Amino acid sequence: MTEAYLAIDFGGGSGRVIAGYTSDGELHLDTVYRFQNRQVHLGGHIYWDFLSLFEDMKQGVRMAVDKGYRIKSIGIDTWGVDFGLIDKNGQLLGNPFCYRDKSTDGMSEKVFALIDRKQHYLESGTQVMDINTLFQLFAMKQSDNTLLEVADKLLFIPDLFSYFLTGVANNEYSIASTSELMDMRTGKWNFELIRTLDLPEHIFCDIVMPGESRGVLKQEIKSELGLDYDVKVIAVASHDTASAAYAVPKSSDGKRTAFLSSGTWSLLGVVTDNPILSEEARLNGFTNEGGAGGKICFLQNITGLWILQRLMAEWEGEGLCTEYDVLIPAAEKAQLDSMIDVDDIRFASPKNMAMAISDYCEERGQKVPETQGEFVKCVLLSLADRYRKGIEGLNHLLPTPIEKLQIIGGGSQNKYLNRLTSMATGLEVEAGPIEATAIGNILIQMEYA
Repeated sequence: MTEAYLAIDFGGGSGRVIAGYTSDGELHLDTVYRFQNRQVHLGGHIYWDFLSLFEDMKQGVRMAVDKGYRIKSIGIDTWGVDFGLIDKNGQLLGNPFCYRDKSTDGMSEKVFALIDRKQHYLESGTQVMDINTLFQLFAMKQSDNTLLEVADKLLFIPDLFSYFLTGVANNEYSIASTSELMDMRTGKWNFELIRTLDLPEHIFCDIVMPGESRGVLKQEIKSELGLDYDVKVIAVASHDTASAAYAVPKSSDGKRTAFLSSGTWSLLGVVTDNPILSEEARLNGFTNEGGAGGKICFLQNITGLWILQRLMAEWEGEGLCTEYDVLIPAAEKAQLDSMIDVDDIRFASPKNMAMAISDYCEERGQKVPETQGEFVKCVLLSLADRYRKGIEGLNHLLPTPIEKLQIIGGGSQNKYLNRLTSMATGLEVEAGPIEATAIGNILIQMEYA
């Protein structure tokens, strides 16, 4: 029987249960189970199907046990900002809203009519985005949402999974830092801000750091999964970006290296000892997120491969080609230099992504993409140019300029995008690890479990 650590990694489109174990001094990964993560449209809102995801998580753990793994611990990481609410009886108050729900549109402006924008950044260090937890809660407050009125606890998505596995409720540091409700100078909840916005103080739980135990699997869960021994759930850096950053290879050549976690979102930044809370950082759209070991992930949230993923979904529905091995070479051959602003709100959740791109290019007098290859090239050129701007922003804020870019995550497999990024930024680009999030998740468990 092989002793293994389980990384349960939930992304915006899919999830995985990955077993990690060492052999001959090397870390080995076994992807035990993959499953879909769907956004559910219902009653004018967009939700996550938490109940199905919880069942998928248990199925993956059960499959790991059936494969003969003896589980040493479990770590859970997910996307940021979203949360579930628990009542005083410990029950889930409805499926969590998805950050792409329209209820937060315009909420940031309403909040900044009540608080000072500059002072807020000095405390939160967070890039203002309407999807952030702060604005989700404020939207619920503005609409007199009854769930908020009866809630006893707020648990971010990884906290929520952990709670229903162990019965222990707390908020992990890295995921809490995505909320825009923490004081990044202290790593504690900003209760003065919470009171100013008239949000319920009591729903915010104790903050635990990466590496701390979140308890052991409840007996009912153990019985369901066929386990006759205790299994710890470890608070890893449960925002997937923080776990991925922990897995970035240490530079052997001494070059100042930035990381680019490339997936549905692109997270571009560096790991620092302390938050950077300057006005220039705020104006350049940088955020300070909690990392493992008390570090700070100083980064920009950039719309990543989401645009291409939506194009692929549309083309699949139209019966067109969705093979990357065909579309990427077609993009390389395409004679097109049109680019879009990938962070423009129109690309967040359009009814038709191809039409949104076409309209954007036409409005600006650029050539409108016609073929699939041209659409792909437009997206990839735009991403590479956005990364260039992000690197320039970092160089203005750091004492020494970035010399190298480490691209990690699933998007690192796109060699054409990597080349375009190197050309746009003028940096040496290295790719991998692909499974950075799972590796970081497991490394933290191995260090602390």
